[in-house]
Amino acid sequence: MASSKISNNKKSDMPGKTTDADGTRAVDVYFAKYAESHQNSTNELIHFICIPLIVFSLLGLVWSIPFPNLSFLGAYNGVFNWASFLIAFSIYYYLKLSPMLSYLMLFILFGFSYAIIGIEHWHKTGGPALWQVSLIIFLVSWVGQFIGHKIEGKKPSFLDDIKFLLIGPIYLLHLVLKKLSIKY
Repeated sequence: MASSKISNNKKSDMPGKTTDADGTRAVDVYFAKYAESHQNSTNELIHFICIPLIVFSLLGLVWSIPFPNLSFLGAYNGVFNWASFLIAFSIYYYLKLSPMLSYLMLFILFGFSYAIIGIEHWHKTGGPALWQVSLIIFLVSWVGQFIGHKIEGKKPSFLDDIKFLLIGPIYLLHLVLKKLSIKY
């Protein structure tokens, strides 16, 4: 009797375990909906290139926004910036959908952060500013995305629901894990 109550619940308190009565997880529902407008192999390839670049450039743009000097942080002053909040929010959202995907995304975002710091160091030696590099990557990547959807013949998913801007990056991870037969 207790097990029937558990299976009839709409939600679970466990991260990544939110399910419908039929056992379908919310993340799988999002992936199915997202996949509807991503069937063309050329569009999918464009997405595998452009979505990571968009995430990287968006992180770089937000990183570039001046952050107040918080002296109480001591030696850690300068470590936190607006991108820290973007990372925390997105990882929390992903954690609710799928812990495995959130961990992988956090690892990727650490890699992007390392590259962003590299661009900042490049700027100190005469290279372009982080915001300039990020803006160019952002604009070119979005042009690529819309070309992909023109090829697909379907509008981008985020035009129906803004959440799909966050779903896109973990959708790609989901495809990689699925190909490797790793459960997420």
